[in-house]
Amino acid sequence: MENNNLFSKLTPKQNFFLGIGAAAAILFAIGFFVLLSMTLKGGEASLAKNTNSGNQPTAVAPSYNDTAPQPSGEIRLAAVTDDDWIRGNKKAPISVVEFSDTECPFCKRFHPTMQRLVDEYPDDINWVYRHFPLDSLHQKARREAEATECAGEQGKFWEYLDRLFEVTPSNDGLQDSQLPQIATDVGLNVKKFEACLESGKYAPNVAEDLADAQAAGGNGTPYSVVVVGDQTIPVSGAVPFEQLKTIIDSVLQ
Repeated sequence: MENNNLFSKLTPKQNFFLGIGAAAAILFAIGFFVLLSMTLKGGEASLAKNTNSGNQPTAVAPSYNDTAPQPSGEIRLAAVTDDDWIRGNKKAPISVVEFSDTECPFCKRFHPTMQRLVDEYPDDINWVYRHFPLDSLHQKARREAEATECAGEQGKFWEYLDRLFEVTPSNDGLQDSQLPQIATDVGLNVKKFEACLESGKYAPNVAEDLADAQAAGGNGTPYSVVVVGDQTIPVSGAVPFEQLKTIIDSVLQ
Protein backbone atom coordinates (compact mmCIF):
# COMPACT_ATOMS: atom_id res chain seq x y z
CA MET A 1 0.00 0.00 0.00
CA GLU A 2 2.84 2.39 0.93
CA ASN A 3 4.68 1.61 -2.31
CA ASN A 4 1.57 2.32 -4.37
CA ASN A 5 1.22 5.69 -2.63
CA LEU A 6 4.90 6.44 -3.33
CA PHE A 7 4.68 5.71 -7.08
CA SER A 8 1.38 7.58 -7.35
CA LYS A 9 3.13 10.70 -6.14
CA LEU A 10 5.72 10.53 -8.98
CA THR A 11 5.17 12.35 -12.23
CA PRO A 12 4.92 10.35 -15.50
CA LYS A 13 8.41 11.57 -16.50
CA GLN A 14 9.87 10.39 -13.17
CA ASN A 15 8.19 7.01 -13.56
CA PHE A 16 9.64 6.73 -17.09
CA PHE A 17 13.22 7.42 -15.99
CA LEU A 18 12.81 5.12 -13.00
CA GLY A 19 11.77 2.29 -15.35
CA ILE A 20 14.77 2.90 -17.61
CA GLY A 21 17.08 2.83 -14.61
CA ALA A 22 15.64 -0.45 -13.37
CA ALA A 23 15.99 -2.04 -16.82
CA ALA A 24 19.59 -0.87 -17.09
CA ALA A 25 20.35 -2.34 -13.66
CA ILE A 26 18.92 -5.70 -14.71
CA LEU A 27 20.91 -5.76 -17.98
CA PHE A 28 24.07 -4.84 -16.09
CA ALA A 29 23.56 -7.72 -13.66
CA ILE A 30 22.99 -10.20 -16.51
CA GLY A 31 26.09 -9.01 -18.34
CA PHE A 32 28.17 -9.28 -15.19
CA PHE A 33 27.24 -12.91 -14.61
CA VAL A 34 27.79 -13.83 -18.28
CA LEU A 35 31.26 -12.23 -18.21
CA LEU A 36 32.06 -13.98 -14.93
CA SER A 37 31.08 -17.34 -16.41
CA MET A 38 33.26 -16.80 -19.50
CA THR A 39 36.21 -15.80 -17.35
CA LEU A 40 35.92 -18.89 -15.18
CA LYS A 41 35.73 -21.19 -18.21
CA GLY A 42 38.75 -19.52 -19.74
CA GLY A 43 40.69 -20.08 -16.55
CA GLU A 44 39.74 -23.76 -16.50
CA ALA A 45 40.83 -24.19 -20.12
CA SER A 46 44.13 -22.50 -19.39
CA LEU A 47 44.64 -24.71 -16.35
CA ALA A 48 43.91 -27.85 -18.35
CA LYS A 49 46.33 -26.78 -21.07
CA ASN A 50 49.13 -26.40 -18.56
CA THR A 51 48.63 -29.59 -16.56
CA ASN A 52 50.63 -31.81 -18.92
CA SER A 53 53.94 -33.28 -17.74
CA GLY A 54 56.40 -30.58 -16.82
CA ASN A 55 54.18 -27.90 -18.34
CA GLN A 56 55.61 -28.81 -21.76
CA PRO A 57 53.73 -28.85 -25.10
CA THR A 58 52.10 -32.18 -25.86
CA ALA A 59 54.04 -34.09 -28.50
CA VAL A 60 52.21 -35.05 -31.69
CA ALA A 61 52.81 -38.67 -32.59
CA PRO A 62 53.26 -39.66 -36.24
CA SER A 63 50.25 -40.98 -38.02
CA TYR A 64 50.07 -44.63 -39.01
CA ASN A 65 46.65 -45.12 -40.53
CA ASP A 66 45.05 -45.67 -43.91
CA THR A 67 44.57 -41.98 -44.53
CA ALA A 68 48.03 -40.63 -43.73
CA PRO A 69 48.51 -37.28 -45.51
CA GLN A 70 50.33 -37.19 -48.80
CA PRO A 71 53.75 -35.50 -48.75
CA SER A 72 53.58 -31.84 -49.66
CA GLY A 73 57.25 -31.23 -50.47
CA GLU A 74 59.84 -32.68 -52.81
CA ILE A 75 60.33 -36.46 -52.63
CA ARG A 76 64.04 -37.06 -52.03
CA LEU A 77 64.37 -40.83 -52.17
CA ALA A 78 67.66 -42.67 -51.93
CA ALA A 79 68.34 -44.66 -55.10
CA VAL A 80 67.57 -48.37 -55.07
CA THR A 81 70.81 -50.37 -55.02
CA ASP A 82 71.95 -53.95 -54.49
CA ASP A 83 72.29 -53.10 -50.79
CA ASP A 84 68.49 -52.87 -50.53
CA TRP A 85 66.24 -55.78 -49.65
CA ILE A 86 64.52 -56.45 -52.97
CA ARG A 87 61.77 -58.99 -53.55
CA GLY A 88 60.87 -59.96 -57.07
CA ASN A 89 62.52 -59.20 -60.39
CA LYS A 90 65.48 -56.92 -59.67
CA LYS A 91 65.44 -55.77 -63.29
CA ALA A 92 61.73 -54.88 -63.25
CA PRO A 93 60.89 -51.44 -64.67
CA ILE A 94 58.87 -50.51 -61.54
CA SER A 95 60.05 -50.52 -57.94
CA VAL A 96 57.69 -50.07 -55.01
CA VAL A 97 59.77 -48.79 -52.11
CA GLU A 98 57.90 -49.44 -48.87
CA PHE A 99 58.81 -47.82 -45.56
CA SER A 100 57.35 -49.94 -42.79
CA ASP A 101 57.18 -50.46 -39.03
CA THR A 102 56.90 -54.08 -37.87
CA GLU A 103 54.73 -53.09 -34.89
CA CYS A 104 52.30 -51.01 -36.97
CA PRO A 105 48.91 -52.73 -37.37
CA PHE A 106 48.35 -51.06 -40.74
CA CYS A 107 51.74 -52.29 -41.97
CA LYS A 108 50.67 -55.77 -40.88
CA ARG A 109 47.53 -55.38 -43.01
CA PHE A 110 49.48 -53.98 -45.98
CA HIS A 111 52.13 -56.72 -46.02
CA PRO A 112 49.93 -59.33 -47.78
CA THR A 113 48.92 -56.65 -50.28
CA MET A 114 52.54 -56.19 -51.30
CA GLN A 115 53.08 -59.95 -51.42
CA ARG A 116 50.14 -60.28 -53.78
CA LEU A 117 51.34 -57.38 -55.92
CA VAL A 118 54.72 -59.01 -56.53
CA ASP A 119 53.04 -62.35 -57.27
CA GLU A 120 50.68 -60.83 -59.83
CA TYR A 121 53.32 -58.68 -61.56
CA PRO A 122 56.38 -60.98 -61.54
CA ASP A 123 58.04 -59.30 -64.54
CA ASP A 124 57.01 -55.69 -63.99
CA ILE A 125 57.52 -54.98 -60.29
CA ASN A 126 59.97 -55.43 -57.49
CA TRP A 127 59.37 -54.63 -53.84
CA VAL A 128 62.01 -52.72 -51.91
CA TYR A 129 61.64 -52.85 -48.13
CA ARG A 130 63.05 -50.11 -45.89
CA HIS A 131 62.63 -49.56 -42.16
CA PHE A 132 60.55 -46.74 -40.68
CA PRO A 133 60.21 -47.48 -36.93
CA LEU A 134 57.97 -44.96 -35.20
CA ASP A 135 59.76 -44.79 -31.87
CA SER A 136 57.17 -42.55 -30.21
CA LEU A 137 54.50 -45.19 -30.83
CA HIS A 138 56.38 -48.48 -31.00
CA GLN A 139 59.42 -48.80 -28.75
CA LYS A 140 60.12 -52.35 -29.95
CA ALA A 141 60.00 -51.72 -33.69
CA ARG A 142 63.60 -50.58 -34.04
CA ARG A 143 65.00 -53.71 -32.40
CA GLU A 144 62.74 -55.86 -34.56
CA ALA A 145 64.02 -54.05 -37.64
CA GLU A 146 67.57 -54.91 -36.56
CA ALA A 147 66.45 -58.51 -36.10
CA THR A 148 65.36 -58.72 -39.74
CA GLU A 149 68.77 -57.38 -40.78
CA CYS A 150 70.47 -60.08 -38.71
CA ALA A 151 68.28 -62.67 -40.42
CA GLY A 152 69.40 -61.17 -43.73
CA GLU A 153 72.99 -62.00 -42.78
CA GLN A 154 71.99 -65.64 -43.12
CA GLY A 155 69.98 -65.09 -46.32
CA LYS A 156 66.58 -65.17 -44.60
CA PHE A 157 65.50 -61.54 -44.50
CA TRP A 158 62.17 -61.97 -46.27
CA GLU A 159 61.36 -65.25 -44.52
CA TYR A 160 61.99 -63.65 -41.14
CA LEU A 161 60.00 -60.52 -42.01
CA ASP A 162 57.02 -62.54 -43.24
CA ARG A 163 57.00 -64.64 -40.09
CA LEU A 164 57.39 -61.57 -37.89
CA PHE A 165 54.29 -59.99 -39.39
CA GLU A 166 52.41 -63.27 -39.01
CA VAL A 167 53.03 -63.65 -35.29
CA THR A 168 53.25 -60.08 -33.99
CA PRO A 169 50.05 -58.75 -32.37
CA SER A 170 51.21 -55.18 -33.20
CA ASN A 171 51.59 -52.10 -30.98
CA ASP A 172 54.56 -53.46 -29.02
CA GLY A 173 52.81 -56.75 -28.34
CA LEU A 174 55.72 -58.96 -29.41
CA GLN A 175 58.11 -60.07 -26.66
CA ASP A 176 61.89 -59.99 -27.15
CA SER A 177 61.98 -63.69 -26.33
CA GLN A 178 59.98 -64.38 -29.48
CA LEU A 179 62.68 -62.98 -31.78
CA PRO A 180 64.99 -66.03 -31.38
CA GLN A 181 61.94 -68.29 -31.72
CA ILE A 182 61.14 -66.72 -35.09
CA ALA A 183 64.78 -67.30 -36.03
CA THR A 184 64.27 -70.97 -35.21
CA ASP A 185 61.02 -71.06 -37.19
CA VAL A 186 62.72 -69.87 -40.38
CA GLY A 187 65.79 -72.07 -40.00
CA LEU A 188 68.45 -69.62 -38.80
CA ASN A 189 71.50 -70.40 -36.73
CA VAL A 190 70.03 -68.98 -33.53
CA LYS A 191 73.34 -68.41 -31.74
CA LYS A 192 74.68 -66.35 -34.63
CA PHE A 193 71.38 -64.51 -34.84
CA GLU A 194 71.39 -63.62 -31.15
CA ALA A 195 75.03 -62.51 -31.22
CA CYS A 196 74.27 -60.27 -34.19
CA LEU A 197 71.22 -58.76 -32.53
CA GLU A 198 72.99 -58.06 -29.26
CA SER A 199 75.89 -56.39 -31.06
CA GLY A 200 73.63 -53.66 -32.45
CA LYS A 201 75.69 -53.70 -35.66
CA TYR A 202 72.70 -52.89 -37.85
CA ALA A 203 71.39 -49.96 -35.84
CA PRO A 204 73.01 -47.49 -38.30
CA ASN A 205 71.28 -49.21 -41.24
CA VAL A 206 67.88 -48.82 -39.60
CA ALA A 207 68.60 -45.19 -38.72
CA GLU A 208 69.62 -44.52 -42.33
CA ASP A 209 66.34 -45.98 -43.62
CA LEU A 210 64.36 -43.88 -41.17
CA ALA A 211 66.11 -40.71 -42.33
CA ASP A 212 65.41 -41.69 -45.93
CA ALA A 213 61.71 -42.18 -45.12
CA GLN A 214 61.48 -38.68 -43.69
CA ALA A 215 63.39 -37.13 -46.60
CA ALA A 216 61.02 -38.90 -48.99
CA GLY A 217 58.03 -37.26 -47.32
CA GLY A 218 56.86 -40.06 -45.05
CA ASN A 219 54.35 -38.87 -42.45
CA GLY A 220 53.34 -42.27 -41.13
CA THR A 221 53.42 -45.98 -41.89
CA PRO A 222 53.13 -47.71 -44.18
CA TYR A 223 54.48 -45.22 -46.68
CA SER A 224 55.41 -46.30 -50.20
CA VAL A 225 56.91 -44.68 -53.25
CA VAL A 226 56.34 -46.14 -56.71
CA VAL A 227 59.47 -45.52 -58.76
CA VAL A 228 59.43 -45.62 -62.56
CA GLY A 229 62.60 -44.20 -64.00
CA ASP A 230 62.78 -40.62 -62.78
CA GLN A 231 59.09 -40.57 -61.81
CA THR A 232 58.06 -41.05 -58.18
CA ILE A 233 54.48 -41.62 -57.01
CA PRO A 234 53.85 -41.44 -53.24
CA VAL A 235 51.32 -43.83 -51.71
CA SER A 236 50.40 -43.15 -48.07
CA GLY A 237 48.69 -45.66 -45.84
CA ALA A 238 47.56 -49.27 -46.13
CA VAL A 239 45.72 -48.80 -49.42
CA PRO A 240 43.76 -51.81 -50.72
CA PHE A 241 45.21 -54.00 -53.46
CA GLU A 242 42.80 -52.66 -56.10
CA GLN A 243 43.96 -49.08 -55.54
CA LEU A 244 47.61 -50.04 -55.78
CA LYS A 245 46.89 -52.13 -58.88
CA THR A 246 45.26 -49.11 -60.53
CA ILE A 247 48.41 -47.08 -59.99
CA ILE A 248 50.62 -49.82 -61.44
CA ASP A 249 48.37 -50.39 -64.44
CA SER A 250 48.33 -46.67 -65.23
CA VAL A 251 52.13 -46.62 -65.25
CA LEU A 252 52.41 -49.74 -67.42
CA GLN A 253 50.10 -48.38 -70.14
